[in-house]
Amino acid sequence: MPHPPPLPHDTLDRLRAGALAGTTRLDLRGCGLTALPPEVVRLADTLQILDLSGNALTDLPDSLPRLHRLRVLFASDNPFTTLPAVLGRCPALQLVGFKACRITTVPAEALPPTLRWLILTDNQIETLPDTLGRCAPLQKLMLAGNRLRRLPDSIVRCRRLELVRLAANQFATLADALPAGLLALPQLAWVAHAGNPFSAGLEQQAEQSAPAAPIPWAALQLQGLLGEGASGHIHAALWQAGTAAGVPVAVKLFKGAITSDGLPRSEMAACMAAGDHPHLVGVLGRVAGHPQGTPGLVLRRIPPGHANLAAPPSLDSCSRDVYASGLRLQATAALAIASGMQSALDHLHRQGLAHGDLYAHNILVDVQGQALLGDFGAASFLPVDDPVRRAALVRFDQRALAVLQDELAGLCDDAATAGALRDAARRQAA
Repeated sequence: MPHPPPLPHDTLDRLRAGALAGTTRLDLRGCGLTALPPEVVRLADTLQILDLSGNALTDLPDSLPRLHRLRVLFASDNPFTTLPAVLGRCPALQLVGFKACRITTVPAEALPPTLRWLILTDNQIETLPDTLGRCAPLQKLMLAGNRLRRLPDSIVRCRRLELVRLAANQFATLADALPAGLLALPQLAWVAHAGNPFSAGLEQQAEQSAPAAPIPWAALQLQGLLGEGASGHIHAALWQAGTAAGVPVAVKLFKGAITSDGLPRSEMAACMAAGDHPHLVGVLGRVAGHPQGTPGLVLRRIPPGHANLAAPPSLDSCSRDVYASGLRLQATAALAIASGMQSALDHLHRQGLAHGDLYAHNILVDVQGQALLGDFGAASFLPVDDPVRRAALVRFDQRALAVLQDELAGLCDDAATAGALRDAARRQAA
């Protein structure tokens, strides 16, 4: 959007006054709503994106399907206990976002068959209905922070599923979290499953074998904000590590107990287990003694000249990153990025880790193509006693690399190099 939206109370006033006729986006976050204003339905011929997050809603009206163009609905941070069944009757709904509600029940009829992106992170859901399998367009399934013990068998019919987040649930075994039907999906590339009962031992073992050095909060002087990811904010900082000037570092402070990818402690365990590599953002230690008890990591400061290769996926792109308009890469830079990420993945797999989130938005690059992979929020430990699922998790990372290679080919200014990258992508995806 070229301009920031008006303040929520102003938007609500304008809606009630009939001043928003013809709008395609409506932001009603934090308006104290206990029911959907009836004026919303009057926007049926144009409204496509509706954000109701941060209100006091517990249900949605039967009139909602009259919004026949509605394709995106956010209703996070509301006290819903049941995913509204009326959603399944909305004819164009592609994205449903009910994060951090109080949902325990997902009715069979609540899942629209047009669904591409389902966000149910941080709820209390124990089971999902078999009607999930009728959502043929489904590409992203966000379920971290629930109470799931199994997935419906019908997930095998979600043939377009590319990203799934299963961390911080109640899966007793890896086979429960990654059943055969899920492993068989041909496009699955981004998978997170840490923080479940079956993975606790591996994470604890990693923490004991590669403990994070404690770095006192008092020794860190925070500077400006460098960036923000799904799990936390990253700040520039100086670490008073026995030198008068201080060592430039980056400090990642986690946002909360549950993120869209999983648990902070799982990410910290994976970061320490990853070890050092020329194409990984290095970890120096963990924050100790934060005044609010916020968990955090101290990272090596990225050299000047590096920037994120892309922005995260948009509502339209769903599972694909968004590159800057007009971005072109020289052949040497494109090849260097691809080679660096292949090397980083190979290293992680040798360390017993799957990254789970190899995306361009998690890669920092300079103009020469020197690339650094970060953000271990979706990382998980490879099983030592399940060769089938170990191979599958490696294969998912390789598919993610194939997507990146294909995207690099599209950005490359040399036809021969672009062809070589596409050939490599086809081999990786096979």
